[in-house]
Amino acid sequence: QVQLVESGGGLVQAGGSLRLSCGVASGIILSSNIMGWGRQAPGKQRELVATITKGGSTNYADSVKGRFTISRDNAKNTVYLQMNSLKPEDTAVYYCSITQRGYTYWGQGTQVTVSS
Repeated sequence: QVQLVESGGGLVQAGGSLRLSCGVASGIILSSNIMGWGRQAPGKQRELVATITKGGSTNYADSVKGRFTISRDNAKNTVYLQMNSLKPEDTAVYYCSITQRGYTYWGQGTQVTVSS
């Protein structure tokens, strides 16, 4: 069992920026894993926003390309999400994740609210 803890959410005006952080509170982290961020807006399914491998390869959802940047610190088992040019439609609970040996663990989430 891996426990993840997110921080950095909040309220921001459209066009603003936020940086989310996520660390491993407990559990065993394997040498091969993928970390990422997902989000879930009210009444919608959770969607994967960005992922990053331990080697630094990244993938983004089309809706955030060019605005969000995912990064990680392997020594600290920490993943970050820099969100720029935020839009009201980015409002959601953001969850970090780690996938290893085919299983994905999720954090408890942090609320991001973008006002127009």
